[in-house]
Amino acid sequence: METARALTAHTCAVPFIFRAGVWKPRTSPHTFQGVGAPALEWLKEVRDTYGMEIATEVATPEHVEAALRAGVDYLWIGARTSANPIAVQEIANAIEEGLRVTGYGLRGVLIKNPVNQDADLWLGNIERIEKAVKGLPVTGYGLPVIAIHRGCGHQPCWGMAHKVRLARPDIPMLLDPSHMSGDAKKVPELMGKIAELGLDGAMIEVHCKPSEALSDARQQIRPDGLMSALKVLNDATKSPNDEPTAPNDTELNWLRAEIDELDERLWDTIAARMDVSKRIGEWKKEHGVAPLQPERYQAIVERLRVIGYGLSEEFMLRIWDIIHEESLKQQE
Repeated sequence: METARALTAHTCAVPFIFRAGVWKPRTSPHTFQGVGAPALEWLKEVRDTYGMEIATEVATPEHVEAALRAGVDYLWIGARTSANPIAVQEIANAIEEGLRVTGYGLRGVLIKNPVNQDADLWLGNIERIEKAVKGLPVTGYGLPVIAIHRGCGHQPCWGMAHKVRLARPDIPMLLDPSHMSGDAKKVPELMGKIAELGLDGAMIEVHCKPSEALSDARQQIRPDGLMSALKVLNDATKSPNDEPTAPNDTELNWLRAEIDELDERLWDTIAARMDVSKRIGEWKKEHGVAPLQPERYQAIVERLRVIGYGLSEEFMLRIWDIIHEESLKQQE
């Protein structure tokens, strides 16, 4: 209630959906798992007091039934559940049955990408929900299914999201910068991607006292921090002439985002390789082995020529020579 009160205290033109994890699917059984069904009453209190629509995560048919009966406006399917198509189908069936029993108060279903980088599985989950609610007069923002891009293991995985966006431009896609970065300090920067990539909004973790949060404390921002992040988003949606960003740039921005991520992974991989080279150098010194091993060098060259990787041999050998030279330096 304190967080909800702080959010409504700020004047902001952006509409909020207040979401909270009543049930928390966690990696470790020793971490906070959520309060459970009693907390649905707390969500209802937020809606009744501050007029915000409410959302919660569901991972089982029982969760769906309880949430629908409580009048929750939006359900969301988390990344761990999204990795299991059988679980998603059971949830889809429960939503269909629940809507027939409780009426048509549900305004939408949000689906996060799976924890693994699998665009086809994400698309399949979207289709499972759509098939379940087909023919039911579910109201909401566009289609009743909304994609949530949260990345994988604190990596953006822009290529996966790009594939889904191209396949389903007809449904909204929101960004989850909190889980994508795992760091509250990086949330405002990632918010700029919403305008660049033509996304439709964001799912952001906000807490009035992040240091006291029972889960994901490091990635949660305070309500005033959210307002700063929204300012970044508002500024990013305007060009110097106060005109919307050119829509023709969106596809190029997606491709550039993919390139930027691949470049970062490339440098991370090279740095990791040099770290192993240092350890190899220590082993060689300990055992009196010379840093340069011509047979090993030639074996790698031959492997590059055989595999090819779809690249020119000249290019690969030039890159390999540079990497090998730096590796020898690291072993000195």
